[in-house]
Amino acid sequence: MGKSLSSRNWIVGLMWVTGGLICYFWGVSESSGQGITPEMVREAIQRGVNYLKNTQNPDGSWGDWPLQPGARTSLCTLALLNAGLKPSEPTIQKALANLRKIRPDSTYAISLQTMVLCLAEPLRDLPLIRDNVAMLLRIQKQDGPRKGAWAYRAGLGEGDNSNSQFAILALYEADRVGVRFPERNWRLAKAYWEDCQNPDGSWGYYKGVPGTGSMTCAGIASLVICNEVLAQPNVAYDPTTGRILCCQVSESASDAIQRGLAWLSRPGVFAVSHNPGSRQWLFYYLYGLERVGRMTGRRFFGQHDWYREGCEQLVLRDPPDGLSGFWRGGGYAENDPLIATSLALLFLSKGRRPTLLAKLQYRSDPDWNRHPNDVAKLTRYVEPRWGLDLTWQSVDIRSASVEDLLQCPVLFMSGSLDPRPASPEAIDQLADKLRAYLERGGFLWAEANCTGQEFDQGFRSLVQRIFPEPEYRLRLLPPEHPIWRAEETVDPKYHRPILGVEFGCRTSLIYFPPHPAESPGPSLSCLWELSQPGRPSSLPAAVQNQIDAALSIGINVLAYATNRELKPKEYYLRRPEIGGSKDNLVRGRLAIASLRHPGGCTAAPRALRSLLETLHQELKLRVPSDPVELALTDEALFDYHLLFMHGRSAFRLTPAERDQLRIFLERGGTLFANAICGSQAFVDSFRQEMALLFPKTPLERVPPNDPLWTPAFGGFDLKTVSRRDPQPSTSGGKLRAAIRQTPPSFEGIKIDNRWAVLFSPYDLSCALEKHDSLECFGYRRDDAVRIAINVILYALHR
Repeated sequence: MGKSLSSRNWIVGLMWVTGGLICYFWGVSESSGQGITPEMVREAIQRGVNYLKNTQNPDGSWGDWPLQPGARTSLCTLALLNAGLKPSEPTIQKALANLRKIRPDSTYAISLQTMVLCLAEPLRDLPLIRDNVAMLLRIQKQDGPRKGAWAYRAGLGEGDNSNSQFAILALYEADRVGVRFPERNWRLAKAYWEDCQNPDGSWGYYKGVPGTGSMTCAGIASLVICNEVLAQPNVAYDPTTGRILCCQVSESASDAIQRGLAWLSRPGVFAVSHNPGSRQWLFYYLYGLERVGRMTGRRFFGQHDWYREGCEQLVLRDPPDGLSGFWRGGGYAENDPLIATSLALLFLSKGRRPTLLAKLQYRSDPDWNRHPNDVAKLTRYVEPRWGLDLTWQSVDIRSASVEDLLQCPVLFMSGSLDPRPASPEAIDQLADKLRAYLERGGFLWAEANCTGQEFDQGFRSLVQRIFPEPEYRLRLLPPEHPIWRAEETVDPKYHRPILGVEFGCRTSLIYFPPHPAESPGPSLSCLWELSQPGRPSSLPAAVQNQIDAALSIGINVLAYATNRELKPKEYYLRRPEIGGSKDNLVRGRLAIASLRHPGGCTAAPRALRSLLETLHQELKLRVPSDPVELALTDEALFDYHLLFMHGRSAFRLTPAERDQLRIFLERGGTLFANAICGSQAFVDSFRQEMALLFPKTPLERVPPNDPLWTPAFGGFDLKTVSRRDPQPSTSGGKLRAAIRQTPPSFEGIKIDNRWAVLFSPYDLSCALEKHDSLECFGYRRDDAVRIAINVILYALHR
């Protein structure tokens, strides 16, 4: 009955995978030909951290200069804090004790000390922070040709852009912990930066001096900060009518910022190997470049991925010293390895902050960005609640690849006009790109802004093109949907309709339609734009309550979409391939098929495909580009070595299906199964069917020390893995999931001393297709991949 398994189109010899190849899958440096990897970046950061820790003096300092007491110590401490050291660690505590004894009087030293105190223990050091802010107020030029600038000290010099940048950075951090700088003086600073910009968009050290990369970064970041603090949203509140007016046009320095960004992005200007327009200050420039990229939500300057290229410069082309782990630059100050290493660490560490979401640019006019600060303010709201430093991006979907989009776990798409391109071909390209993004674990969040009727009609049509299948339609999410309680409780008074598409294991697309014409109201984006996270509100309580509800809805959506599990930016240095060529692969093809059965086998449609793509991309196995789905009675079953089965509901097999499956397993085949999101109905049915198939050899627990969970077959050491166990919440409470560190929990059936059936009662499939949610009982994504690889290597080896 059927073919012998000896005729399968797979090659056992293919699976003598070396430990080194498996290491390469997780990015351990194999050869310089592989380029930059996440592990290289983390290792470079750790070496820099070790160098700074090892060179700290017994008194907690790093040997400050007489004219800048505390400056170098503050810079080293700031670098260590941003690299991940906790304020409670002895190195930081010694540094803080030293800095608290110093009363600096220079702009650089005051500013750096202020940044450290605000980041480490701001509540304890509020008096010192207030004193420093008052000192910076005294140093700022109140009149003269450089009014609004900062010089080295009060009464010393006319002011310059380097000192002024550091003052702005310090005042910004002080503002975030509640120490305010007068609005009048912020406006002086803003006017200064606008006035000293060169006609070509750059900034130099002074007004009229040729621009450099470092000073242009200073100008851009300073204006971004001034705009944020001065609160100039594209939204207005009309106290006479009590109405919130969305989609307004406000005075801003956006033109100066955009001209600065355009200069920095010019071909022949952007660089990471040198400071554009200068022969020195490379590390200082990279420190500023990171800030501009992060604060403006840019991943690219022109065609340049600034973080990837900066990492390549600092880790591959100009790596830290092989023995000591320090960087050293050329010229004044950066020849000091403490300075260069601190600035390199600040670039690598702050630049690696996880991206929370990206704003989708889909047209040339500004309709996609009617509220320019909305996503930035939502990110600011989320940061303290998740205890993470985060960033956001804007992405132009017209030029971005699917791989680019996948670096953002959530895409936010908003506007008032039809979001579809003009031509049918362009619409197809947009829909196909978004479908590919969603299939690979992405999450699309759309909202109609302003009146939004055109956007509403166009977006609904676009969704139909993304999902032509009738089962994937926009449907109203019920009040009990977890999106309403994933993080914060939202008063039902502020609930608004949410439409969604159930795709894979979760709702993967949500849409907030416009308010009805007869009862207009502000969009979420509008309310985020009006918010001031971390600052006291001067708005009426009724308005502030709307803003608070909008922020709560926002963080709920993000918690649901990401599970609060975000990847640092260096994780994406791997350059994934989507639908890549199979040229130059190892000969032979992995033969694995998915079983079609009545137990909800379509609930995670991309699980097997995602697993095969991983095997192809990282282990260089030759895999089918489109996995085959077979019925259990199909004779083609015997062309495959391994069958993949998953489901979410109860089922029963027919006698013919049971007979075919038993013969397949007895002839040497392997069944690899899991319950989607730990579905108990599927678990019970699977166990019953296996008992009927093999009444004398029932399912048994796979021991934690079984060779399957070791590197014996070329896989991973899986003594412990991370498993998500959703916790029951109190009425209206926040969704929680305990993360258990446990051996893999598998059941199996042995035939001829090999595991012929391997079954996980906990989810792997949703994690494999990156659609796992807070309500999903199962393994976390990275461990789900490791477990699946171990099972496949075991099955092919045996």
